Amino acid sequence: MSEPAYVARYRANLQDETDSAFLYRSFAAAEKQPQIAEVFRRLAETEERHGRFWADQLRQAGAAVPDVRPGWRSRVLARLAKTFGVELILPTVAGMETGGSASYRRQPETSATPMPAEEQSHDRVLRSILRTAPGGVEGSWIARFEGRHRAIGGNALRAAVLGANDGLLSNMSLVMGVAGADLAGRSILITGFAGLLAGSISMALGEWISVQSSRELYQRQIAIESGELKAHPQEEMEELALIYQAKGVAPDQAKALSERLIQDPTQALDTLAREELGIDPEALGGSAWEAAISSFFFFAVGAIIPVLPFFFLSGKAGVAASLAASALGLFGIGAAITLMTGRSVLVSGGRQILFGLIAAAVTFGVGKLMGVGLGG
Repeated sequence: MSEPAYVARYRANLQDETDSAFLYRSFAAAEKQPQIAEVFRRLAETEERHGRFWADQLRQAGAAVPDVRPGWRSRVLARLAKTFGVELILPTVAGMETGGSASYRRQPETSATPMPAEEQSHDRVLRSILRTAPGGVEGSWIARFEGRHRAIGGNALRAAVLGANDGLLSNMSLVMGVAGADLAGRSILITGFAGLLAGSISMALGEWISVQSSRELYQRQIAIESGELKAHPQEEMEELALIYQAKGVAPDQAKALSERLIQDPTQALDTLAREELGIDPEALGGSAWEAAISSFFFFAVGAIIPVLPFFFLSGKAGVAASLAASALGLFGIGAAITLMTGRSVLVSGGRQILFGLIAAAVTFGVGKLMGVGLGG
């Protein structure tokens, strides 16, 4: 007779908690900063308490409690952390904690307990360690992550460059496809403007939905945090103390600071939103309308480039001028990308031209074939 499904689930949860506790103990042993090591030990203690919860569930179900040992994946991760540094493994473990929180919210035994919130707080604490100030983590950590951010570049610049690139490439391909069908210059002009408007509106609407959805998600996360603050103030206070320890604050000072903050619910919620969720309650992801207007504008700037020559030229001359203007625009976009990547201007610009001309050649050829077929 096979065992009930919930017993197998209890065993799987016990294994997961054992693996997590083992990882945190390994991180604590590998971590050179005492404050961060203490945070990892506290996280391990919580996971061990969760493991005892599932062992009790097994006993209450009349099932044997297995002698659980860390799995191979946890052992490999621990070895990597010891060899290359804890920061290499933290994003992976943070993702595991996110999954654990969602799983516990769906399980009847834990949905009404602090365990889902504790698992979620572990994810936040880990991410807080990754973005902590230099006082709490070695300079090598900060250098790696700051360097990565510099390579990515500012969001505004990135959005502008990518928006213009999308507009130029998509409309150039559209214009070349129509030109390949051997249509008159006026028809190409109308088609190009239609593509510009359609693409710009689509980009603007997509950006508006994206930003607005993020705002709504942030508002929901803050509302959830507010509920957890009211329902489990002690757990939230301990979570704040862990976060401040991860930032390099001494344990006794972190505890005193969290106790003081928790006395004012408004200030506590604001602090939890910023420190745990990484959300600025005053900004909430920015303005959806500003993002939409910016996306419309930058897409249109790129999309107008291959269309402009057809105001003055037609036929092969118009196609050649459109390709030349588009190539210059693509090179400029490639040069702008180097501000974010640090690559050679010639390499980045030449790559953009190459990809753009390949796309233009493909759509021109398809348009030519369709024009011949429909004309025949």
